[in-house]
Amino acid sequence: MKKSIIILFAIFFQLGLYSQLETNLHTTSFYTTSQEPKVKVFPNPATNVVNVLGLKNSPKAVITISDAYGNVLLQHQWEIKNHAINIPVSNLNPGIYTIAIISEEQQVRARFYKQ
Repeated sequence: MKKSIIILFAIFFQLGLYSQLETNLHTTSFYTTSQEPKVKVFPNPATNVVNVLGLKNSPKAVITISDAYGNVLLQHQWEIKNHAINIPVSNLNPGIYTIAIISEEQQVRARFYKQ
């Protein structure tokens, strides 16, 4: 009986840690690493171009677009001007994608849907 209780407790403890980790991943995925306000990604769903607003200007930012499985489909180095960037996505198939923008000034991840 004691072994059963200990095993159940261990399972619930592990599930609690997993759910906390999952919650943290979802709540931070749209914020910069310094917990600044959310960036805006539009239009969502996108057809030809995705616009990202609320970024910090950067002379060299690596922009990566990954599919829902984490496979990197596009990767470019662009300059961010006027706190925004426009990313062409017309060659992507319909689906859910993640944009990662990494520079010395910031690290941002956001999701969008390609129609």
